[in-house]
Amino acid sequence: MSIKIQSYITAFLLFILSSTAMAAGKLSPDDGNGTLKGVVTDKKDGQAIVGATISVPDIKSGTTSDVSGHYSLTGLPKGIHLVQVSYIGYATFTQSVDFTKTTVLNIQLQSSSIETSEVVITGVSKATEIKRDPVPMVAVGKAYIDQHSASGNVIDEVANLPGVSAVTTGPNISKPYIHGLGYNRVITLQDGIRQEGQQWGDEHGIEVDQNSIDRVEIIKGPASLTYGSDAIGGVVNLITAPSVPDGKILGSVQGIYGTNNGLINGSFKLQGNNNGLVWGTVISDKEAKDYQNQHDGRVYATGFQEKDARAMIGLNKSWGSSYLNASIFDDLQDIPDGSRDSITRQFTKQITDADTYRPIVPESELNSYAIPTLHQHVQLYRIYDNSNFNVGGGTLIVNLGYQYSHRREYTHPEDPTIPGLNLELTTYTYDVKYDFDLGKGFETTVGVNGMYQNNNLGYSTDFPIPAYHQFDIGPFFVLKKTYGKLDLSGGLREDSRSFSGKAAYIDTSKQYFPTLYTGPNPTGTPNVTQQFSALNKTFSGTSGSIGATYNFSDSFLLKGNVARGFRAPSIAELSANGPDPGSQIYHVGNSSFKPEFSLQEDIGAFLTLPNVSASAEFFDNNIQNYIFQEQILDANGNPERVNADGSSNPNGEYSKFTYVQSKARIAGGEFSLDIHPVSWLHFENSLTLTYGTNLGNGGKVPDSLRYLPFIPPMHTHSELRGTFAKGAGNFKNLYAFVGFDHFNAQGHFFSAYGTETYTGAYNLLSAGIGGNLVDKNGKKVVELFIEGTNLANINYQSNMSRLKYFDNATVPPGVQPGIFNMGRNISFKVVVPFDLSAHPKS
Repeated sequence: MSIKIQSYITAFLLFILSSTAMAAGKLSPDDGNGTLKGVVTDKKDGQAIVGATISVPDIKSGTTSDVSGHYSLTGLPKGIHLVQVSYIGYATFTQSVDFTKTTVLNIQLQSSSIETSEVVITGVSKATEIKRDPVPMVAVGKAYIDQHSASGNVIDEVANLPGVSAVTTGPNISKPYIHGLGYNRVITLQDGIRQEGQQWGDEHGIEVDQNSIDRVEIIKGPASLTYGSDAIGGVVNLITAPSVPDGKILGSVQGIYGTNNGLINGSFKLQGNNNGLVWGTVISDKEAKDYQNQHDGRVYATGFQEKDARAMIGLNKSWGSSYLNASIFDDLQDIPDGSRDSITRQFTKQITDADTYRPIVPESELNSYAIPTLHQHVQLYRIYDNSNFNVGGGTLIVNLGYQYSHRREYTHPEDPTIPGLNLELTTYTYDVKYDFDLGKGFETTVGVNGMYQNNNLGYSTDFPIPAYHQFDIGPFFVLKKTYGKLDLSGGLREDSRSFSGKAAYIDTSKQYFPTLYTGPNPTGTPNVTQQFSALNKTFSGTSGSIGATYNFSDSFLLKGNVARGFRAPSIAELSANGPDPGSQIYHVGNSSFKPEFSLQEDIGAFLTLPNVSASAEFFDNNIQNYIFQEQILDANGNPERVNADGSSNPNGEYSKFTYVQSKARIAGGEFSLDIHPVSWLHFENSLTLTYGTNLGNGGKVPDSLRYLPFIPPMHTHSELRGTFAKGAGNFKNLYAFVGFDHFNAQGHFFSAYGTETYTGAYNLLSAGIGGNLVDKNGKKVVELFIEGTNLANINYQSNMSRLKYFDNATVPPGVQPGIFNMGRNISFKVVVPFDLSAHPKS
């Protein structure tokens, strides 16, 4: 271990010890215990608003207004914190409140479809309004998630937001992309704890139960100093529901059905709060059969079965809060390969390891929920704690996490219990930071975070990456200051990542089931070859950002930000040497890689008027040592195909890819125009542009290598929405919308070696309707959401879909190769809430 890393660890331990000592000296039972109460009314007519959400995001405390509009928050800490009040059909109210001085706050909400005061907690020291933070961000809440329930996973629910997209492998496997960057360049968090699986792999998604997510916040670009390496593209923070009000036990039963693939998604939720002792659970079960479209019919091996469970227990007191969470994600996922009968173009399936003949998949199997013999099994066990302590006039935040990711791919039809791939990744994450006022209004955060990982290879027959240890550490600081209408923020971070990969050798005497050895080379044993060399690497780099927001008025502001990002190469990019059955790729790494560094400039203008809102945002990201995959050619200049052991075979199962480095540039922007002729009518329009260019390493770049892979085309979205918060009779919070999405043709693609191909333009029509049924007291009885996607049943291929390239090696003339995206789908979501709280006697 290097002296530099040892010094980091020493500093970290000293920081923990000093912080703990401070906490011991400063915390006491009577430190705080403030109360805030009031009434929420409609500004226009003064009527009480029932069910408005009042929250203090910094301390995860919240409540709702009762039938008379009254609310009460107790156990509040000393100090100034942001209070947020929201209700569908009204502009969100935000105000900084000093809980040591203010105990009553009456709130009047203005009827509006414009979201002018969206509050975020990701990547900032304290809860902050998006419009006042120079870092480019977007956030959506529970209402948005509920109304987009047709998506098969939580990433797809946000993949149409400006600047955001997803690489998909069917309806349940989606990886977030931000401004043309994804995989190990975007960190996905759950409640601020980084999600760690095998992110380098193509064919598995984010191991999170979408039913447990209440809110999503997205940082667009490398401006997040608090997350370090792998956040060079941005951050997606999936946030679970806040605690329920004191004295309440609330729950719901939820069901979702999708017509296209027969999606059945059931979920049970229950939460309680007894004098600050909070707890909750979410249990979900989701399954779907093969999806369908007019071009392909039902697409074989795109079904899945997912089971999830989550439990939380914590304390929410005047001294702060601490929440302990535990969750299980268990997903059985079909593995499509796109093989078809050469005459009928019906899907076929592999039935022997020799794979000399493939029968046509019968209709009964295409319509079945059963998981086929060839499938992957992904499990993630997670335990994490989010704690906030009020210490010395500031807040000490401690986030600790443990994750065990077990991913298996079963690829042997004659030996269904033997996995082709078996990866076991254990991750410990730590994040400690202290928020305080440095004086004269300087909001300051200092901290350190990182992780330790251990990856093991379980018994299997394919070995794409080695067993390894990894350790990350990164201290950082962030400063924020407001000068009247000018908001400034900036900071610095220093990261270090160390890899230690194990040497490994393979006995290839068995054709389908080789044996892997680690440790000393078993010399003298016949048929033994080296699979992985020993690896010891340390990467370090400095990142930072500085930005400003100038509020010319309440209606118009300008933002600008410059950020430098850092990313160490992943273990796959450094050491891969083997097949990944699910992706049909044989990966070859390069241990000589340098870390990536990026410099991104962002600028944006935002206009908010009573009936019109508009924005224009531009970004320019220049990346040094950009790593991407490039297909390997054989001696004749043709794409090389290999067997599982890496031996060349023109009819081999895998395409062989290596990783290369180059300079790259990604630039583009997002534009929006929302027109509100009346308060209930909302006409929303947005346009997203992303251009990715390979700049090479000197000299002219061939046309086939000119563009970067997986760059989304120009995308426009238009939506006409009506929102009726007061509804009619017993129906409240009614809404209806019609949406139109246009995706340009993608002619700027990474065409070398047939890696990517031209993608045609397409248009998609969507619509939705829903609302709440309430009783005579205004209490919700049923929530209903109906959403239709691709209502015109268009046959299309997205350039962000990996299934676009799944087909036979030879396709008949005049036939468009690859699998098409999902056809028409109508989703029905029903939520039945219930209240088990003890009610006072009359």
